[in-house]
Amino acid sequence: MQYSLGLDISTTASKALLVDAYGSVAGSAASPHKVSMPHPRWSEQDPGDWWDAMCQSIRRVLRASQVAPAAIQAVGLTGQMHGLVMLGAAGKVLRPAMLWNDGRAQAQCDAIRKALGLERLVRVTGNDAYTGFTAPKLLWVRDHEPAVYRNTRQVLLPKDYIRYRLTGTLATDKAGAGGTLLLDLAARAWSSVMLEALDIPGEWLPPTHEGPTVTSVVSAAGAQATGLRAGTPVVAGGGDQAAQAVGVGAVAPDKWALTLGTSGVVFAPCARPFVDGAGRAHAFPHAVPNRWHMMGVMLSAAGSLAWYHDALCKGMDYGALIAEAAAIPPGSQGLVFLPYLTGERTPHADPRATGAFVGLTPGHTRAHMTRAVLEGVAMGLRDNLNLLLEAGLPLPREVRISGGGAQSPLWRQILADVLQLELRAVSVAEGAALGAALLAGVAAAHWPSAEAACADVITTHAAAQPGPGAAVYDGLHARFASLYVHLRPYYHA
Repeated sequence: MQYSLGLDISTTASKALLVDAYGSVAGSAASPHKVSMPHPRWSEQDPGDWWDAMCQSIRRVLRASQVAPAAIQAVGLTGQMHGLVMLGAAGKVLRPAMLWNDGRAQAQCDAIRKALGLERLVRVTGNDAYTGFTAPKLLWVRDHEPAVYRNTRQVLLPKDYIRYRLTGTLATDKAGAGGTLLLDLAARAWSSVMLEALDIPGEWLPPTHEGPTVTSVVSAAGAQATGLRAGTPVVAGGGDQAAQAVGVGAVAPDKWALTLGTSGVVFAPCARPFVDGAGRAHAFPHAVPNRWHMMGVMLSAAGSLAWYHDALCKGMDYGALIAEAAAIPPGSQGLVFLPYLTGERTPHADPRATGAFVGLTPGHTRAHMTRAVLEGVAMGLRDNLNLLLEAGLPLPREVRISGGGAQSPLWRQILADVLQLELRAVSVAEGAALGAALLAGVAAAHWPSAEAACADVITTHAAAQPGPGAAVYDGLHARFASLYVHLRPYYHA
């Protein structure tokens, strides 16, 4: 039997997923790492922790599956998008990596928008400037840590640091590169317009490749650290959302993906570059060649429930917590939760936004608060669904839901009611790692294309369809959407 290996550097863990040539999962392992938040709106990790955790995960999955390293035909990479890894001479990490949910670079976003103008910025990159993107972070380092900036020789995304440690090669994928704000969306190549306007050296950026393209092979040092075979091909892979879309089979325009992880994403594949003129939605290349995508992203989806649990219900089982909420009627008797705990990306693009419970009364209980959190996240995802529809995309034939939060039947039902869409679940929990493994499988000739791999491997089943709660939530969404408008002056005071 031949295999491919998917590696995923997520916010919470480094994961390894082993898949055979028929798409069956032969084994998986995850090794955790922590996020550091030394100041408000800062979010950082040590790239060395990713590598150490990934080495552990690869060795664990090889040991548990008893698959010989020689049987692994290719490795695919995915991971958190937008992060900034800065390397100096001899590949030395110069500072902690700034993550996708780091919100410190608002002044740099304003400067980028002023330098290019919003219309030109969106036309070239497909996006407005967001604090989460890589380019504003790089400019923040230039403005606040000039010694680090002067010593920089290479800029990488998180998964591409793992590629560098595994192979010694500098490379990235086009989907992940799109999230830097330095890629020409239509050309699928680094933008000379952006590099010149921001005065960023082009030699700092690695070559870009399509998702299934082999970029390098495992080096002797990488093999010694991980237990993989030296010379094993490593493909470009994709940013986590594009790889997640491959892992759930969202590779054609009629199939969208809804991800309920730490962040929440509504992902729409496109056959051509498609942008929202105001830059409110994101537009990037897909990990699949000759495909693009639009997406709406909220920063704290399942992350909101995790915060709520740890802050107010620590020690209580998640299942018991959500079971209480199931007894509360839709609407939580007037209690509304705003899920802007770490600011917001779309549709509000506001790193200063914060979370809130609105409408608390003595009659509300923990069960009401829990259900309000679930409903608030669903309402935020509806904001993002509406954003894509307003940009001109048609409703999809099918929406596939995945992510840790999607394991909850109650949350799935709330989402189906709020979005007024039938949701279908996929058979594999680790969609991004699976997507990376399938892209590697294409390179290994297990499948002729990513589309063929998805058709062969991905199965779905009905997860939830709109019920009686849909009418209630339809009436409540306008109230939810108005709260940000009313609270924005407070956020910015």
